[in-house]
Amino acid sequence: MLIIQNFAVFEGGDGSGTTTQIVLLKERYARLREAQAGPAAGPGIPPLHLTYEPTAGPIGVMIRSALRGELSLRPETCARLFAADRNEHLYGAGGVAERCARGELVVSDRYVLSSLVYQGLDCGEELPWSLNRGFPGPELLFFFDLDPEIAMERIRSRPGRDLYERLDFQIRVRERYRALLPEFERAGVRVLCIDASQSAEESAALVWAALEKMPIMKG
Repeated sequence: MLIIQNFAVFEGGDGSGTTTQIVLLKERYARLREAQAGPAAGPGIPPLHLTYEPTAGPIGVMIRSALRGELSLRPETCARLFAADRNEHLYGAGGVAERCARGELVVSDRYVLSSLVYQGLDCGEELPWSLNRGFPGPELLFFFDLDPEIAMERIRSRPGRDLYERLDFQIRVRERYRALLPEFERAGVRVLCIDASQSAEESAALVWAALEKMPIMKG
């Protein structure tokens, strides 16, 4: 598998806290940037670009509408839309590949593994694999592991749910993630599993400790 350097991905079941970790990373980076500009400035850190899938582009908007149940699509159609959205996310103007190549640290909330897990469960493994096998892997992949029952307790506080936010499905999601992670490790992706039952701040500290070890962070 080709690996995109300077690219990290957050993965996990619904309610595992990937979006919260993106927010905490953004806040930490803002503090570091502020310190860089002050009298106690330390070594420089690269620009940070935070992103997510499905994206905010037109294909991603369609996917999110389907996930909310507002648009009825076949699971196979959704799998193809996820792959199309990902292709634009990676290779479109200002996309992941371009930003990583020019020395930015890019962190995405979800990527290929989400499709292999979710769409793999929804429409079978063959189609998601065929659609996604050509995409490069990230340099670093974080898997936020959480008991689905705890995750569902967190999800219940949200104003709305998507089609995948069901306990029976999330149990299978966790199993599928655990089964696929070793394949990504064998392909050259550095994988870090984080216990997402701990506090968000404790998880964020582990995330930062791993990000700091990436070559881009060392100048």
